[in-house]
Amino acid sequence: MTIDSHQHFWKYDPVKHSWINDEMSVLQQDYLPSDLKKLYKEANIDGCIAVQADQSEKETEFLLDLAKKNTFIKGIVGWVDLRSDTLEDRLKYYSNHKIIKGFRHVVQDEPDPEFIIGDQFKKGIALLNQYGFAYDILIFPHQLEASLKLIEEFPEHRFVIDHIAKPKIKDRLIDDWQRIMQAIATYKNVYCKVSGMVTEADWSGWKYEDFVPYLDIIFKAFGNDRIMYGSDWPVCLLGGNYSAVKGIIDQYISDFSKEEKQKIMGGNAIQFYKIS
Repeated sequence: MTIDSHQHFWKYDPVKHSWINDEMSVLQQDYLPSDLKKLYKEANIDGCIAVQADQSEKETEFLLDLAKKNTFIKGIVGWVDLRSDTLEDRLKYYSNHKIIKGFRHVVQDEPDPEFIIGDQFKKGIALLNQYGFAYDILIFPHQLEASLKLIEEFPEHRFVIDHIAKPKIKDRLIDDWQRIMQAIATYKNVYCKVSGMVTEADWSGWKYEDFVPYLDIIFKAFGNDRIMYGSDWPVCLLGGNYSAVKGIIDQYISDFSKEEKQKIMGGNAIQFYKIS
């Protein structure tokens, strides 16, 4: 099964989705399963992991409702307040919904670079592990050091780095990002999504070659068993259509074995998110 491990849905609301500025006007509209289903048919994608795009439990319920109506949604990464005193009650509730595979917080927007290792947040991560939920790490490179500390404290928890931690591909910055990503990759409980790269490149002028140095580092560090393809649709539309974005990974793994391709393009996501 071919799985897109990272995409979003929304009914566009200028207040709720205030992060979508005028420079991102292509995203200022609804993006729903009916839109994605057509693209998946063209790209031979069998299913997806739908990831939260708004920090509210309403968002998680929205994704749950979509999943009930669309069987190609194989899993959900929702949002819940990991610092809440009532978190355990909420996780008990969500554990009744087997389609929910994990949770995510938009840590990249937090002004404190050490937000992810705050005491209350770590308590939340511990509870996620207790209830069998994975955690998606969404960060910018300046938050990598703190993320490494979190991973060191939870060596048994299932973590995945979203969007290869958003290195500044447009500016060709690589050294500091590389050093910490290689350290993170030594923890075998951590996976990495090769997704979201075009939005960190020159939106209108990127070339395949721009991504190769970053992909070389990721594939060497994590290996073919802990890397998952993700489109980051529709956010990826800022830098290219679905076919162009998927084409970056297709081209990079073109000489890989059939078994390796199957892992990267679905098998690893199925294992990580426990898709049955």
